[in-house]
Amino acid sequence: MYDKNNIFAKILRGEIPCDKIYEDKFALAFKDINPQAKIHVLVIPKGAYVDMNDFAANAKSDEIEGLIRALGKVADILGVSTTGYRYLGNNGRDGGQEVPHLHFHIFGGEKLGRMIHK
Repeated sequence: MYDKNNIFAKILRGEIPCDKIYEDKFALAFKDINPQAKIHVLVIPKGAYVDMNDFAANAKSDEIEGLIRALGKVADILGVSTTGYRYLGNNGRDGGQEVPHLHFHIFGGEKLGRMIHK
């Protein structure tokens, strides 16, 4: 069940500020407050979706297309689409998802290390 009081829902409602990079009808992108790379931006859908399972099952086609296009546009805006970047979506407890609102991280601006550290 979607928690309407999660931090990303509050950002979408304008209750908490963010350092916005991009916004359109379907998505919002903003700088992560605890960056893990030289460039670290979060991209979230504007719809109330807990995770990828919820989004895949319940989002409308235009929402899905809008989010995917937003990921590409943000990479272009950040200047990493030609040099390379990583996008990461954590899903559920074991996947490391901390906020129960679907979101993707875009990392770049430097050579990135291994995908998973053990």
